Amino acid sequence: MDFTLLKEVLASESYGKVADVCDELMLKVAAKGVSFEEEWPYAIHLLGHIYVNDLNSARFLWKSVPVSVKDGRPEIAAVWRIGQCLWTRDYAGVYEAVRMFDWSGDVSGLVKAFSESYTKKMFHLLESAYATIRVADTANFLGMSEDDATTYALQQGWSIDPTSEMLTVKKKRVITEQKLDPSKLQRLTEYVFHLEH
Repeated sequence: MDFTLLKEVLASESYGKVADVCDELMLKVAAKGVSFEEEWPYAIHLLGHIYVNDLNSARFLWKSVPVSVKDGRPEIAAVWRIGQCLWTRDYAGVYEAVRMFDWSGDVSGLVKAFSESYTKKMFHLLESAYATIRVADTANFLGMSEDDATTYALQQGWSIDPTSEMLTVKKKRVITEQKLDPSKLQRLTEYVFHLEH
């Protein structure tokens, strides 16, 4: 089985493409009627869906993995544990699932990229949802120790009240760009011209 394109995507760290490449390759192989279950990179395929937050596709793929493969390759079950935690919104559990397994080569790079992306996503959610938040809660959401979470938040411009152990969120300024639609400008011009004449 030729995994050249998948290897290229992983080597270039284009992790957002992994799921699509795997899906397409799986369809091609299945259309040929070739048995591929034993050598299929299920862990990478599952992680590809998890990376782009396509949990429905990840669940469908998990259900299609043969039991013999699930039982024989613990890394696949470890990846699915991440997916389960995401599904149940067990934020701390996601980080625990990432840390609890000794990931292999290509999978480790994808897990690391997912973890970093997930931390940024969680931080932005905290940023948009809170004005102040306890250090302990921040640490839980970011899967870090309290000291590391505090350092991370301070690096992002937040401030801390050491007495109350509360972090004050620094809201990012939202810059919206107005785009001029030429058709609307044309209609406005025609309307003003009509009013003047």
